[in-house]
Amino acid sequence: MDARELRAGDPRLRDIFDQDAERYDRARPRYPASLTERLIRATGAAPGMRALEIAPGTGQLTVDLAGSGCAITAVEIGPRMAAVARRRLAAFADVEVVVAAFEEWEPPAEPFDAAVCATAAPAEPFDAAVCATAFHWIDPAVRLPKTAGVLRPGGLLAVIDTHHVAGGTEDFFAEVQECYERWDPATPPGLRQTRESDLATDTREFTGSPHFTDVTVHGHAQEITYTADQYLDVLLTYSNHRALPEAARNGLLADIRELIESRYDGSVTKRYWHELITAVRVAG
Repeated sequence: MDARELRAGDPRLRDIFDQDAERYDRARPRYPASLTERLIRATGAAPGMRALEIAPGTGQLTVDLAGSGCAITAVEIGPRMAAVARRRLAAFADVEVVVAAFEEWEPPAEPFDAAVCATAAPAEPFDAAVCATAFHWIDPAVRLPKTAGVLRPGGLLAVIDTHHVAGGTEDFFAEVQECYERWDPATPPGLRQTRESDLATDTREFTGSPHFTDVTVHGHAQEITYTADQYLDVLLTYSNHRALPEAARNGLLADIRELIESRYDGSVTKRYWHELITAVRVAG
């Protein structure tokens, strides 16, 4: 199914996103307004507030955060993705996009006045840290401790998790499974999408961390209708689709196009379920 983007697998696949940053920026769905509004309220994003964004991609969510007036440091592993993000965010003077893997990134030290001291002060902690549909790509041994280390006590961690769920043009998503089984031998037979009501959000990583407390989850749904061209564009932003051998990938996409155009009048509707998970940095 099209919902098979790896959530925890070979970490090298995360580099695939950078191969076609313009397509990613064009095709990937934006987050629903209800989610971004709740995120801004939860983080307290406003002038004078400092936020860290982990793996911002092309800056789709960063634009919404920056519009609140807060200062943002965005750490993106892909240089092409970062270039698109800088272009999108050029109007925001208080947004910096840094090219680095989050695992290796070091917060910049705060310089003292050179007339007083030639050294640098420790980095000022951030008020919030945000990661949208990318936290699963960060090394599990690093992501929570390192995030906690750059947050002030009482600061907020906000993680967005995106699920491809049952809804929209449901018959299409059942039929398209045959295309995947034909072209990708790793496809589990009979795979079907899950309804959001049947999803069990796993927050154990957050609730079990000594660094965070007050874990909450809020769900936000959206449905998007795609033409065949638009839908194939979206599929080509998923790492496991791009990682298929070229012949298999081309065959898969041709079959999906034929299915949409011949059986569904040239368009299909897809349902997404976005979960906003928040946790508060404990003191000490």
